[in-house]
Amino acid sequence: MKLNDAQLAELEADVVTLCQELIRIPSVNFGEGKGDESAVAEYVVAKLAEVGIDAKIYESAPKRASVVARIEGTDSSRPGLVVNGHIDVVPANAADWSVDPFSGLIKDGCIWGRGAVDMKNMDAMMLAVFRLWARHGFRPERTMVIVFFGDEEAGGIYGSRWMAEKHPEVFAGCSETISEVGGFSVTLTSGKRVYLIETSQKGIEWMKLTAEGVASHGSVINKNNAVTKLADAVAKVGNYTWPQRLTKTNEIFFKKIAEISGKPYDPSNLKPLLDEVGTMARMIGATLNNTANPSMLEAGYKANVVPQTASAVVDGRTLPGFEKELLDTVRSLVGPDIKVESLVSDIPLEVDFNSPLVDKMIAAIESQDPEAIVIPYLLSGGTDNKALAKLGITGYGFSPLKLPTDIDFTALFHGVDERVPIDSLQFGARTLQTFLASA
Repeated sequence: MKLNDAQLAELEADVVTLCQELIRIPSVNFGEGKGDESAVAEYVVAKLAEVGIDAKIYESAPKRASVVARIEGTDSSRPGLVVNGHIDVVPANAADWSVDPFSGLIKDGCIWGRGAVDMKNMDAMMLAVFRLWARHGFRPERTMVIVFFGDEEAGGIYGSRWMAEKHPEVFAGCSETISEVGGFSVTLTSGKRVYLIETSQKGIEWMKLTAEGVASHGSVINKNNAVTKLADAVAKVGNYTWPQRLTKTNEIFFKKIAEISGKPYDPSNLKPLLDEVGTMARMIGATLNNTANPSMLEAGYKANVVPQTASAVVDGRTLPGFEKELLDTVRSLVGPDIKVESLVSDIPLEVDFNSPLVDKMIAAIESQDPEAIVIPYLLSGGTDNKALAKLGITGYGFSPLKLPTDIDFTALFHGVDERVPIDSLQFGARTLQTFLASA
């Protein structure tokens, strides 16, 4: 569907309003099953119903909701495309913010609020595109399965993973999917603007470490102290330097950055190329090895009582092909006296950048930014595409944004004063529409 000026204005106005309204619904996910997507799910259903699109809410538990809609394509011989986003957000402490985190306020050319980047901006783009199509009677060639998952921020147990296990029929006949954290721009220090399409992502290995000791009065000598054992184990894991592992996607990424910047490609010293991506270096650097960050501690109940047990949670992220290395290394570091349990385990992903669907993503970006250079990258986190991969659906990160050069994009994910530039959001809606109409 090639849009005229009036339709472009319609799309751009709708995506801004939708993003604001989505942010104003606090669909906060506290983890451990404590979340509530019901109100935002009902909003999504209502906004689709306004233009005649039927949608269904799937509840995995009370108030844990995902939404599914379907647009039949004109060519039934082609496999369907899943367009997925998540409607839950992480908590926000209002005292830390300069604005109300659930205000959807427009200030300094941006929409502010929790979820503005992760990922109610993409949810708004999806809604805006499909609402526009419905109002103007456009049907794509491919059938589109539109999914707004719950519980992504806690591993998808009540969202994508539950949907894939309990309702695989929703995704039947689909071969590919797109989701968050890809298609956004980064301006290199050498001046070129690149757009990163996520073709690979790390796996998740959240572990619980438990130390057993002897309980005692706090005033006596205790050489079998569970807290001391745990502290030693946590320090070993947290301070360990993981070896560099260059995946197929990262090899392409760094060779492309070298080619674009004119800097040499030296796998033994990638820092000059990391420096090219500015603030993105923090995230890209985390994809050069497995990581294991201690994130939670629990022990004791009174100052003068040495507890019998102490535990810690470690957030492990695994590179494609190096999953076993992480668990083996952690067990070796902590020793046989520390129990290592897996809390959440999910696969890493890596797919081919050279594909017809990626070609259409590139064409869509270039239609809106003729100076764009599009390359693949490896995401240090994970998305709901993992759950769909287990159904044989190939996933990419493609939620396009043309970002200002001075914005620290990755810091906005789960960060204070999360916000998305309106120009970037409208660019994304135009690009997404162009891509989906041709996909």
